[in-house]
Amino acid sequence: MELSFELTLVLAALMFVGAILYTSVGHGGASAYLAFMGLFGVPAEVMRPTGLILNIIVSSFTSFRYFRVGFFEWRVLWPFLLGAIPIAFIGGAIQLPGHFYKPLVAIVLFVAAIKLLWPNAMSATREVRPPPVVAGILIGAVIGLLSGLTGTGGGIFLSPILMFMGWCEPRRASGVASVFILCNSLSSLAGNASSVSALPSELPIFAVAVLSGAVIGTFLGIRKLPVQGILKALGVVLIIAGFKLLGLY
Repeated sequence: MELSFELTLVLAALMFVGAILYTSVGHGGASAYLAFMGLFGVPAEVMRPTGLILNIIVSSFTSFRYFRVGFFEWRVLWPFLLGAIPIAFIGGAIQLPGHFYKPLVAIVLFVAAIKLLWPNAMSATREVRPPPVVAGILIGAVIGLLSGLTGTGGGIFLSPILMFMGWCEPRRASGVASVFILCNSLSSLAGNASSVSALPSELPIFAVAVLSGAVIGTFLGIRKLPVQGILKALGVVLIIAGFKLLGLY
């Protein structure tokens, strides 16, 4: 990964903004970090471990913050973790070539963009109740595989499912998603420990940027301050990045 110092600062600034927006809804922001790295032409073998490390840093802090204020439901989380963690490890161990990896990440970015642009489409209209255990395990396994393969934490898939199915109210879904992302990212990285050698020298700069963003984002999320307009703008950026990864932009 060869970026000038100026471009490194620009990329770090974008990651900072992405971390603010994603942590405001309990996510780690890996899809945004991958999108920005894709826009800057970062190689696929660098993108995945970098996204996971940044996700772990951010979701560790986010989990602590949301758990501390009571936005968490263990009985909702554990079936998804049971299915996700072992499969995320397997997914992380699979090294996809760039021509497979980039289209897969593009699909993840498009899903994330839909969630950001049309959040109300995934809102539940039914009474909140815990998820069936078997369904949670199976869904967790699918999300875990996608997380391991792409280098994301899976929160962009889990949160809308929780709310659409009426398994968790929105603010607690943020806390559940943050812990899920942390565990999933750790498992994915453990499955592909050799990829750590591909981490860029700019990682400390990116780490400071996303952690600073997480401090602000969790403050916004806990206090329910409006960030929807900016989230929609980020959704457009994710779509552009997805097309770039597909070679269509």
